Parts: sequence; C-alpha cells; structure tokens
Amino acid sequence: MLVHPQFDPVALSLGPLAIRWYGLMYLAAFLQVWLLGKYRARQGIVPGWRPRDVEDLLFFGVLGVIVGGRLGEVLLYHPDYYLSHPLEIFAVWKGGMAFHGGFLGVLVAVWWWGRKNGRAFFAVTDFIAPLVPLGYAFGRIGNFINAELVGRPTDVPWAMVFPNVDNLPRHPSQLYHAGLDGLALFLILWLYTARPRRVGAASALFLIGYGTARSFVELFRTPDFEVNWFGIALTSGQLYSLPMVAVGLWFWFRAHRAPAPAAPGG
Repeated sequence: MLVHPQFDPVALSLGPLAIRWYGLMYLAAFLQVWLLGKYRARQGIVPGWRPRDVEDLLFFGVLGVIVGGRLGEVLLYHPDYYLSHPLEIFAVWKGGMAFHGGFLGVLVAVWWWGRKNGRAFFAVTDFIAPLVPLGYAFGRIGNFINAELVGRPTDVPWAMVFPNVDNLPRHPSQLYHAGLDGLALFLILWLYTARPRRVGAASALFLIGYGTARSFVELFRTPDFEVNWFGIALTSGQLYSLPMVAVGLWFWFRAHRAPAPAAPGG
C-alpha cells in the first residue's frame, strides 16, 4: 500500500506571490499545445495552417479553458457549494476545473476564432484534437499533487492512502485519467492524424476516445454525484461523457461518407 506524499501545493514562493503546482500544470498544458501545434502547422499535414495561427488560436483557447472549466465546476458539479460561497468561484488557484465545462468553453472559442478567420469549425477542431489529451494529462497530474478527485476504496497492490481524505486505501484515479484519457488518447490521435483524414474524423475520434476512457475510469473514481438513468446508475462523469461517445460515433460515420482527402501536394 502506498501513501500520498502530501505535496505542498505551493511550488515556489516569491514574497507575497505563491506559484502553485496546479497552475504550473496548466501552464505546461498550454505550452505543449503551443509547441506541438506549431510543429503540426510546419508539417503541413493539415493544409493552410501557419505557426502564427496556432498562437492566435491558443489565446482564445486559454480563455475558453479557464472560463468554461471554472463555470463547469460551479454549475455542473457543485452549484450548492458555490451558491453559499460565491467568492470561492474566483479561487481557481485552489483547483476545481471541470473538463466538460472547459471543453464547451474551447468549442465556443474555436467557433469564434474560426468565424473571425474564415475557418470551418471542423477544420479547426480536427487540427487541435491531437493536442488536447496531453494537456488534459497535465491537469490530472495537478489533481494528484493537490490530492483531490480521489478514487474509490480498494485493495489492489498499488492502492494509495490520501491522508487529507481518510485512511482508506484508494485507487489513484487521477493517474488513471492522466494515463488513459490523457497520454494513451494523445498517442492514438497523434498517430491517426499523421496523414490526412476526412474532415471531422479526428474530432469524432477524440469524442469517442475521451468519452469511452473517461466513463471507464469513472468506475474507479469517487463520484461527485450519481444519477439513475433508465435503471442504470451513472456517475456525474459518465453522465456527461457518454453523450460525447454517441455524438462522436455520429460524426465518425458522417465524416466517412465524405470523399477521402488528398495527400499534401497530391
């Protein structure tokens, strides 16, 4: 049995300024989007993208992640708490960013940027789809450092006690998320998009992959709340992720009814 190291959430203090690990993980997430996005633009796999397009889009994406992620946490997961503690809504440095809210925020940002720059919505989402999962993995590592979003009690050999929660050995579900919804999905999408694909296919694969992986890991994570859906108990994460799979499958079949794209220069 392992014991969570109980990391100090503050990575560095500079006088009154406290730099937290959680914030650094988000900075790392945005940095990898910038670096990998510029690399993809230079490769020319997705026609018409320039490195400066990535920088411009990233600005809108960061706003979408932060605003959408925080509103998602407030509205989708803990509305009663934040209604009673309204000032806590702005305390993003303490953690508490919902993926599904951030995802919706990014979609709005993508739509706005695409409209401003004359880019089709799926042309933009296909470009960024392989860049999202690795950034998500960094966010889950931030959850692990903060010892939040812990797993269900278990007796597996790698079970971990989170002393800030209780003395029960639990699944380190934050690391499951980082490895499956994050790193594994990144590798799948990165390899899949190594050559031109039909418009919408990469976006569809992201929705299917994330929704499936998230729903699976939810089996090992302590849920924020559970609902009964047609006689089936679903966690909050499954409730918000399973529709992503359904929409992704629809987009996948829709994309593959379109003509196959030509190779660059073909």
